[in-house]
Amino acid sequence: MNKKEAFGAQVRKVYRLLMLLFALFVITGGGLMYYMVNPNVFDFLLKPETVVLTPVEIDEDRIENGIHVRTGLVDAEGLMIVVNNCTNCHSSKLVTQNRMNTERWNATIKWMQETQNLWDLGRNQEVIVNYLVTNYPPIAKGRRMVLKDIDWYELED
Repeated sequence: MNKKEAFGAQVRKVYRLLMLLFALFVITGGGLMYYMVNPNVFDFLLKPETVVLTPVEIDEDRIENGIHVRTGLVDAEGLMIVVNNCTNCHSSKLVTQNRMNTERWNATIKWMQETQNLWDLGRNQEVIVNYLVTNYPPIAKGRRMVLKDIDWYELED
């Protein structure tokens, strides 16, 4: 056997060894993945249990600490009218983040009726606007406080 044939035989041995290691790696990895998905696979003495889930009735209009749980709105006169008319189309967060006065709320409702297919609210509009203005009034505070007592200086070129 010459050097070339001996080298070729060694390469084949190394190749077979690497393929065997790769196959063992794939089989072990697959077994570990299966075990992660089904950890009870080796529990031969484990008796199967039947779990019975009973439905729990959730009161969607529950009030806790003065807050309507489902929407996060303040519990006050007109709450359910606001919930029934406003949260059909959008989140209550959108309502509470837009703190407006009476004129702006009425203009917004008119805009929603003209462009967003909001139905005529009738007498409910006054109740809704009163609720929003009372519980979520405009805040006079801006993005930051006005700067006071600042020693300004001139920049030189």
